[in-house]
Amino acid sequence: MFASTAPGVESIAAGELRSLGIRGRQEPGGVSFAGDVAELYRANLWLRTATRVLVRLGAFHASTFYELERRAKKLGWPNFLPATGTVAVRVTCRKSRLYHSDAVGERVLAAIARVAPPGVVMQSVEPDADSSGDDASDDADARQTSQVFVVRIVHDQVEISADSSGELLHRRGYRKNVAKAPLRETLAAAMLLASGWQKDETLVDPLCGAGTIPIEAAMLARRIAPGLRREFQFMQWPEFDAALWASALDDARQSVTSPPLNIIGGDRDAGAIESAERNAERAGVVSDISFSVESLSASLAKLRESGAQRVLVLTNPPYGVRVGDERELRDLYAAIGNAVVRNRSWRVALLTSDKILSAQLRLPLRSRFDSRNGGIGVSFLVSGKPDE
Repeated sequence: MFASTAPGVESIAAGELRSLGIRGRQEPGGVSFAGDVAELYRANLWLRTATRVLVRLGAFHASTFYELERRAKKLGWPNFLPATGTVAVRVTCRKSRLYHSDAVGERVLAAIARVAPPGVVMQSVEPDADSSGDDASDDADARQTSQVFVVRIVHDQVEISADSSGELLHRRGYRKNVAKAPLRETLAAAMLLASGWQKDETLVDPLCGAGTIPIEAAMLARRIAPGLRREFQFMQWPEFDAALWASALDDARQSVTSPPLNIIGGDRDAGAIESAERNAERAGVVSDISFSVESLSASLAKLRESGAQRVLVLTNPPYGVRVGDERELRDLYAAIGNAVVRNRSWRVALLTSDKILSAQLRLPLRSRFDSRNGGIGVSFLVSGKPDE
């Protein structure tokens, strides 16, 4: 199997798999691992940073269409086909004699059609959404309803996989309301895990928008499985084990805890805060988060006046390539830095694409990972602990 991720997040997903008792191997774009259906179900249910989980059907050499057709016919397609619905194939060809992705996809669809149930329709051939390295740019793929097979050919080596997830894994089911420049749930989870945030540390996002970071923080702290409220494509496969899946869900529900949390979300946009509260309610964590309509400076000042110790300011501020006046953005970054400098027990962690803006914090920062957000190259920067 293969848990695909946004670029730069592979090591974090590998750590998540280890926490599930699954040993994986990091590869560009994700983590490969072996297991049975129990591991497949748990990976989809629990992984917070993965984009989707693929099951590898087969790998073989093919430098001609004859080889491709002959070998593709031997794969176990019926095990991954729904009784009714559509099938799509996504193809990437690199440095191979078979370089025409549409022609490759047509041959693979023909192999599937030979063994597909009467109610299954061969739908489309399209480029692999992950091949761009910016998984966050393809929202149409996020709402996928077809059984997708991923075909990748590199140096004449063919690898074919079945997508077990369906809709991309960032779609937890709670975010019906969005705000300006939304952050994907998987990237927010990666930020939280890479920041080293602890449950007894106050977490504040003073630019929270629709609340993704605070909500993901509460779900992480309470051990709420991110896939608990959604369905997956593997549930349509002929050998889906409903009893095993029910057991996995029951284990996940029993693992939920209710530790004392101090998670704060602020935004000067009243509409964004209203959306955040609705999203948090759907996620089942609205009582764990304090949302307020406040400017960044007001949020940080209130927290400072409360005498809060061990604070992590974790946020996704504007980058400069997005909305915002340049001087206003410099002031915004400087305000975050000043608040942390004045309070030696505070830390800051932020996602940004602009080194000039991040320098306005005037803090020693270390990059935890580099990735992409909405087509923009970004770095996740974290300040050190007070005694470092």
